[in-house]
Amino acid sequence: MTRLSFFFKGRHFSTLQLHPLIIKNYGNPLSEDTQIIHLCRAGSLWEAVKILNATDPSKIGVKPLVYASLIQTSTKVQSFVHGLQFHAHAVKSGLETDRFVGNSLLALYFKLGCDFAETRKFFDGLVYRDVISWTSMITGYIRVGKPLKAVEVFMEMLGFDIQPNAYTLSGVIKACAELEALGLGKCFHGVVVKYGFGSNHVISSALIDMYGRNNESLDARFMFDEMLEPDAISWTCVISAFVRNDIYEQALRLFYSMQRDCGLRPDTFTFGPVLTACGNLGRLKQGKQMHAKAITSGICENVVVESSLVDMYAKCGFVDKSRRVFDGMKEKNSVSWSALLGGYCQNGDFKSVIDLSRVMDVVDLYSFGTILRACAGLTALCQGKEVHCQYVRIGNQTDVIIESALVDLYAKCGRIEQARTIFGQMTAKNTITWNSMICGYAQNGRAEESLQMFNKMIEEGVQPNNISFVGVLFACCHTGLLEQGREHFWTMTAKYGIRPEVQHYNCMIDLLGRDGLLEEAERLLMGSEYKDDSSLWAVLLGACTTCTNSAAAVRIAERMMELDPAYHLSYVYLANCYKATGQFVKASTVINLMKQRRINKLRGLSWVETDQSSLDRRLNSNLIMVGT
Repeated sequence: MTRLSFFFKGRHFSTLQLHPLIIKNYGNPLSEDTQIIHLCRAGSLWEAVKILNATDPSKIGVKPLVYASLIQTSTKVQSFVHGLQFHAHAVKSGLETDRFVGNSLLALYFKLGCDFAETRKFFDGLVYRDVISWTSMITGYIRVGKPLKAVEVFMEMLGFDIQPNAYTLSGVIKACAELEALGLGKCFHGVVVKYGFGSNHVISSALIDMYGRNNESLDARFMFDEMLEPDAISWTCVISAFVRNDIYEQALRLFYSMQRDCGLRPDTFTFGPVLTACGNLGRLKQGKQMHAKAITSGICENVVVESSLVDMYAKCGFVDKSRRVFDGMKEKNSVSWSALLGGYCQNGDFKSVIDLSRVMDVVDLYSFGTILRACAGLTALCQGKEVHCQYVRIGNQTDVIIESALVDLYAKCGRIEQARTIFGQMTAKNTITWNSMICGYAQNGRAEESLQMFNKMIEEGVQPNNISFVGVLFACCHTGLLEQGREHFWTMTAKYGIRPEVQHYNCMIDLLGRDGLLEEAERLLMGSEYKDDSSLWAVLLGACTTCTNSAAAVRIAERMMELDPAYHLSYVYLANCYKATGQFVKASTVINLMKQRRINKLRGLSWVETDQSSLDRRLNSNLIMVGT
């Protein structure tokens, strides 16, 4: 069997009805091999095979271009089985050594093959390996998530004295972006300039992406501004670079400029980062406009755009709208599931996160982290352990986000020793990991260990953030370490440039109030930008119960009543202060005012897990072992 007759039971040379693509304008048919090539270019693999099987072998002979076209079309229509059959025939006919056939087969394997090791084996056996072959391997390694191997292949290529082209350089620059190897990426930038590819849009876009992924947004913008006529891909790359570096306002301005000034239409990859920017800025109105724009552009049903919409609505606090978008998606992937889980978790609806974990099709590492945060929010230790077990069963993986979430889970559930064990076993730690231990020790009443952990974090060269100082100040507050608390509160701004937020003032006011320094606490509050925050005045009011300065207590209670007339403790504390100083008429007036406004004292509630079944009764119907 010298021809591909195995596609059909019988083989004959009968006259076929000619396909419209193979008739010239003047009506004369093309030769058989030209007909096959034309049909392949049109993507009509079956028609090409029919002509091949119905043609006398002597009319086509052994022509590499014909089989290269057939193999390329098999790749295009994603028919790996036909590609393998053409490969077998190429080997039998001695065509495998041809440059075009070899590169076509290599593209077939790395685009459709399930085992990249087989692709590498084929590549190593190629007789003729040109720059196209090497570029295919470089992009192939990037495709399978091995950017370091891509760089190694590039270096190997240079050893054979093969000069890279624009696609080779763009591929290896993309590998540097995924490796976050800024220094190496800059070296390749120099190579780009040396070889005169500086004006190539593909390479410029790759460089913009590389700088953006390495937190060099200014260099990304510089590369973009150097382009004479940036295309839509270049615009998308620079917008993504700004979003990745939390420069959301500038990203939105670029998005509007792209359309208004250049007349370019955004695609699915543009809408993703733009919707992320709207979500992180809480710009619901702009987010809705983007949603409408995506609908009118006909790309709203794209899974990337829909997942970004789910994330945007959730971050803007509209989880119900986010859920409606999610439920309307025809195709759901791990990103869309993670976006919805993250939305519920960010809005404090931890129970819905657990509910969704029961019906998820795919649970990826990011979803594990979100589910663990929900378990920590519910202090659902048993369910958190189940997720921990699933993470362990994956094996041979370490993820700093998940392991940080595990530290936080065990710390919030009072299992601080287990949290410390996981912390000690982690091969990589980030600021979130350290914060989980600092806050965990503080919340479990182990202030000295919390402060020691903070000092060790500084010694390790890890930069603290606002959460780090919340944990430290909380530890100082609950152990009465006034001077240390003052020092850390001052250092936070003076040394690390961190602006104090409500949580920091909350801890400091509580710390000063516990030590009887009510007026100093009041001055601190009045000198801050949160002087009208009722929650801080409530903390200050709580300190009045142990204070002998009745005048300050009355002043604080009256201020609290102005800010939040419905807060019941303002009336109770004010009445008690009047009673303590013998002003019973004023105390009676405050109580009567409380009754007139129908303000009732709230009952104190505590959540205590007495045994295993108490938690199971609440959540058993909503929880399963994740991933089973």
